[in-house]
This record gives sequence, C-alpha cells and structure tokens, in this order.
Amino acid sequence: MDLVEHLKRALQTGEHERCEFRRSFGKEALRTLCAFANTKGGEVWVGVGDDGSVVGASVGEESLRDWANRIREELGINARLELGEVEGKPVARIAVEESLSKPVRYRGRAYVRSGSTDRIATDEEETRWVLERTGQTWDALPERRARWEHLDPEQIQRFRRLCNLKGRRPIPEDEDDETVLRKLGLLTEDGGITRAAVLLFGREPQYFYVQAFLRIGRFRTPTFVTDDHPIYGTLWDQVDGAITYFRQHLQTSYGPTPEPAREVIWEYPLEALREAIVNAVCHRDYLSGSHIQVRWYDDYMVILNPGTLPSPLRPEDLKRTHPSCPRNRKIAEMFFYAGWIEQWGAGIQKILDECRRAGLPEPEWREDQGAIWLTFRKDIWTEDYLRSLGLNERQIKAVMWVKERGSITNREYRELNGVSNKTAYLELTDLMQRGVLTQEGTGKALRYILHKSNAKVTHG
Repeated sequence: MDLVEHLKRALQTGEHERCEFRRSFGKEALRTLCAFANTKGGEVWVGVGDDGSVVGASVGEESLRDWANRIREELGINARLELGEVEGKPVARIAVEESLSKPVRYRGRAYVRSGSTDRIATDEEETRWVLERTGQTWDALPERRARWEHLDPEQIQRFRRLCNLKGRRPIPEDEDDETVLRKLGLLTEDGGITRAAVLLFGREPQYFYVQAFLRIGRFRTPTFVTDDHPIYGTLWDQVDGAITYFRQHLQTSYGPTPEPAREVIWEYPLEALREAIVNAVCHRDYLSGSHIQVRWYDDYMVILNPGTLPSPLRPEDLKRTHPSCPRNRKIAEMFFYAGWIEQWGAGIQKILDECRRAGLPEPEWREDQGAIWLTFRKDIWTEDYLRSLGLNERQIKAVMWVKERGSITNREYRELNGVSNKTAYLELTDLMQRGVLTQEGTGKALRYILHKSNAKVTHG
C-alpha cells in the first residue's frame, strides 16, 4: 500500500490508540512515539491537523534523517520514516513498533497510549515492564511484610490433602510445612514468604492486598443492584465461596432421567462458572487496584477480571488452540497440583464445551478498560442482538414469534408481516443462511425453528 492510500485509511478511522496526527515534528510527536513504543506501537502523521485536514509539513529527505537520529537519541528506539505528497503537500509517516525493552522514556518520563491520548505510565505499569523484562512474575516475588505466623496451617494442610488425593505432586506426611513450601518454590532462598504463599495460605490475605477479593452483584439494571456479596479469604476460599453462592442462587431444573438419578440442569453450567472463577483468580493482574467482579443480570452474567491478556494473545485467540501464558505462574502451578486446573491452557475449551452441552450461546471475551470481560448469556436471540446482525424489523418480529411459540411457517410469516410469499421465502431463507433459524419437517409440515448449534451467526 502506498503512502497516499495508507493516509486515506488513517483519515477514515481518525486518531486512536495507534494513530496520531501532528502538524509538525517536535516534542509532542516524540512524546506520542514514546507512548506508542510502550503500548502496542503506532504511527504519527506529520503534516496533518487534528481534524484530519492535510496541511503539509516543512520536510525533506534530510529532515527525515535528522528526525530519525533525534528519535534514536531521545527515545533509544528506531523508527520507520516515509515521505510523500498528498493533495500537493508534503506529508511524513513515522511508525514505531512496541518496544521489547520497556520502559521507553522521553525526558525522564515513560508515557503510554490510552485511546487517542498520551499519559504518564503508572508505577504499576512500570513494575509490570520490569517483571516482563526479567522473566519474573508478580506472585513469585517476596512479600517482605509477611511472617510465618501470617500463614494458616489449616490452609496448608488442606492443600497437602488435595495434592496427595490428585497425585500430581505427592507430599510426604513427615515433611513439615516450611520444607513443603520451600520445595514448592513458595519461599525465597533466604526464607522469605512469597506473594503467592500469602494469597494461597494467608490468614488474612486482604491485609496485604486489599484488592485481592471477589465480589458478586445481582443487577436489575446497570445501576440497580439487588444484592452485593463480597468474598474474601485465600484464593481457595474465594473459588469455594463463589461456587457456594451460585449453588444457592442459580435457578435449576431437572433432565428427563427418572429419579433417583435425576440430572440437575443449572441456569448456567456450574462447571463453566467454576472454571471461569478459577481462571480469574489465577490469571488476574494483582498489580491492579481493582477486584474481580461478577455482574449478574437477568439475562446474562459478566465476570470482569482486572488486567489485559499477556502479549501476544488477543481475545479472539482464546477460542482457538493457544499457548498457556499464566500471569501468576506459582499460583497456577499450585492450582494444577491441587487438581483445580485439569490441564494448563484447557480451561477456555472446558467453558465452551460446558455451555455448548447446556444448549447456551457461546460465551464472549473482550478486552476493555484494563480488564477482561467474559459474558455468559442465557439467550442470544434478543432484539438488540438481532438488530446488530442487520436483520430487518420483520425478521426480528418473526424470531420473537418463534421464541414465544416454538416455530413459524411461511404462511404465519406472511400473515404476521403482511408480505408476499416470495418475500417471506427470501427473508426466512436469509435467517437460515445466517444461522438464526433452521428447517423442521417437509412439505406442508415444514416449519422454521431456532438454530440449536450455537454456531456463529453471520452479520449482514
């Protein structure tokens, strides 16, 4: 793609996390390049106004060399620079990749990109960069404030029983707790207690990390909360507490199996929720000041986990085979030994399988506002969702009819919407092609019902 076409695309999207317009090259451009290098990379267009108008820049090949040298000297990074002419005016593109040696600093300060603006990096962000660069994880660092008396022997004993029961990491009965934790890597070389040990076995983990808890809220609307249930204690306690709450409040029904072997059908698959909570406490960003949130609405549930995905993972990668990238390796390792994680990296597939088995829509993951949002839905076929697919109002009305009555015929579609046989046929066929409806029966008994495979529907 040439520079002109590249700029046209940039002007269509406007300034964002990876694109900035500048009238000239100076300290603002350098600050933005610094922010790009500390985030996900990006490009600065010199000679373009904030409003997207091409104003041109005083630049030539010699200027580009000077700019490249200045970027190396002041930021310590390399950039790709291109010069071109748009609307008869000179325009330059300066692109940088995400740095592998963060933090990149400009005049002593590290900046990051947030939306379409630059901001100074927080202490927590700089700590993450240091950990990434040195190959360490937050949970393996020592907690200098903790002493042995801050740990709960009963919590350690419970873990020992789980390990011996599962057999993945048998623990001899004659080994004392200190020896066990040292062999597990939960004590430092000088006998210090790690952060993982505090979260796993502490008497009061929240004394050290006030944000390390889980809260379940029942919502009628985004602002109307009917129940607020915080869960404290160790990570084991938080998982157990969440599952106990779900057992007490989830609606249930029974499968066709006769008593006494009746199968309990949960409103949301209990195993999927358990796997989601385990993933949350294992992989959350404990440097964040936020806690894990479960926002439970009438028609859906959201589990909000502080922190973004480890690079290079993206939300769309989660549903495909992907490497396990535990943010907190020691915590994940202990959960594996205890049998609370069956196989590293397999948790996402288990969630998908459980929802599919229950006939529920596929859960959705997204990354937003410094957190991972996992949404479970009881019913994907809402009017807002159908409208987002590009369906017309007649088709939406027909799907609502099917939800209420179980099926619809071509004749019922015509009478419901006042359309011709041809229009009804074309619009019902479109609903089938999109994966919303499927056919049942043949001839005069032909009816259209909701698709049950939870396959991805296609947008118009």
